[in-house]
Amino acid sequence: MMLEKINLEKVLFLDIETVPEVYKFQDLDPVTADLYSKKTQFFQKEGQTAEDVYDRAGIYAEFGKIVCISCGFVRETRTGKTIRMKSFYGDDEALLLQDFKRMLDDNFNTPYHILCGHNAKEFDFPFIARRMLIHGIGLPHALDIAGKKPWEIAHLDTLELWKFGDYKHFTSLSLLCHIFKIPTPKDDISGADVAKVYYEENDLERIKVYCEKDVVALIQLFLRFRGNELVDEADIVFTTAQ
Repeated sequence: MMLEKINLEKVLFLDIETVPEVYKFQDLDPVTADLYSKKTQFFQKEGQTAEDVYDRAGIYAEFGKIVCISCGFVRETRTGKTIRMKSFYGDDEALLLQDFKRMLDDNFNTPYHILCGHNAKEFDFPFIARRMLIHGIGLPHALDIAGKKPWEIAHLDTLELWKFGDYKHFTSLSLLCHIFKIPTPKDDISGADVAKVYYEENDLERIKVYCEKDVVALIQLFLRFRGNELVDEADIVFTTAQ
């Protein structure tokens, strides 16, 4: 798939923010706590317990939940490109996922539509699909990949594009933006802070802003990969669904 041939208006760029379903390990029921211990035993260093590595809970769909999905759409006009942003966020994960699924069903439901994220094939896409199934939500066409051949799955991943087949290589979105000279605003939080901001500060708006910044950076990086000019900050439009 040659990037310059892709119709940008058919691509949905996205990022998610996740937190543990339960903030503290000691608040887990005994069965869940035991299962988490078994799930993470390979990450527990000598002398550590499952509680010591509970900061990883938010990255597992079995023990975490989504609090924000931010989406970006590129529109091409006679005067240049614009980016339109839309975020789904809140405490009710099932409602958030239903609204996101409705958007996919209404606007991104053909074989010509593509989902794109950074490390999304390993994290964002499967996490969303798993949480939908847990809530009894039918998978939208874009995420229903069971039985499909690799070339039939319309997913793009900027991390995979940067690997060029090197499967042991990981490069963060921040590093790629730095080397491609993509301006990114200084964030007051990082991914490691999201659970604290959610549970202790109850500041979903702050998490949403952080998530949207990543999507804008993702789109700009994708444009760089295509050899395109960056979209000016004045041409980014934000609309929110909550």
